Amino acid sequence: MDSQVTGEARVGEAQVASALTEAVAASFAGAADPRTREVLEAVVRHAHALVRELRPTQQEWQQAVEYLTAVGQACDDTRQEFVLLSDVLGISSLVEAVNGDPDGTAGTVLGPFHMTDSPVRALGDSIDQVGTGTPCVVTGRVTGPGGTPVPGASVDVWQCDEHGFYDVQQPDLQPPGNGRGLFTADEQGRFRFRTVVPSHYPIPTDGPVGRLLRASHRHSFRPAHVHLIAAAPGFRTLTTHLFVADSPYLDSDAVFAVKPGLVVDFAEVDDPEQAARHGVSAPFRQADFDVRLVPDERAKVEQ
Repeated sequence: MDSQVTGEARVGEAQVASALTEAVAASFAGAADPRTREVLEAVVRHAHALVRELRPTQQEWQQAVEYLTAVGQACDDTRQEFVLLSDVLGISSLVEAVNGDPDGTAGTVLGPFHMTDSPVRALGDSIDQVGTGTPCVVTGRVTGPGGTPVPGASVDVWQCDEHGFYDVQQPDLQPPGNGRGLFTADEQGRFRFRTVVPSHYPIPTDGPVGRLLRASHRHSFRPAHVHLIAAAPGFRTLTTHLFVADSPYLDSDAVFAVKPGLVVDFAEVDDPEQAARHGVSAPFRQADFDVRLVPDERAKVEQ
């Protein structure tokens, strides 16, 4: 009899829960924008399904609310803890995956440190304003379908220094804009800049995301990389990385962003003539990374 009563209670609970979910989803039926309505209804259905699966206690739900509140409170002008949370949960990489195009260069996460505008620089300029670390030259070409050059494409780059810190993390040690540059590709779609070889580094662990990693016994390290955003009218903007081929953590990136086609050889060059041509001293490291953009079909529709 007890098991029958329990079963009937569960059936009744399920019916009440289902009715609640449908009522909440239906409450958004009047949303003027169809996409807004679709998103809100889907969020409600999936969130309610998760609650039914996990059956959190009142205390656990309060802890969840407090955790998300702490994530928001950790955000400021130079730190985006919500982006970091999205990254370590693999959601940022999943969003990139569902929006990817096999005809273009693989995209990957934006990361939490694209928080300030990159200084406009001329092709060949250095983004290193400190003058330490192993000299490095990065060259590449922005193309479209079939390898056609995209002249005038913008190439926004940013990276940490040789110790693994971004300028916004060390405002007393690094000048603003260190490790950042906004370049314009030439008539052949080519770009080039000088820098230093970046280091692998731990993502910030002094906030809520760090607590999550410690609770799950996960490490916080990212392999060495250079961030890059390439954009041009008529093409989809690409956010990607150049990963240093010999860096640690390529097989266990804390934010799940490594893709085989983005791992680049930063080869050592010990040729004084080449060094002089690039404005660096020998030996130096050199990386070449071509970027293929894909047409923005949405832009065509809007036109």
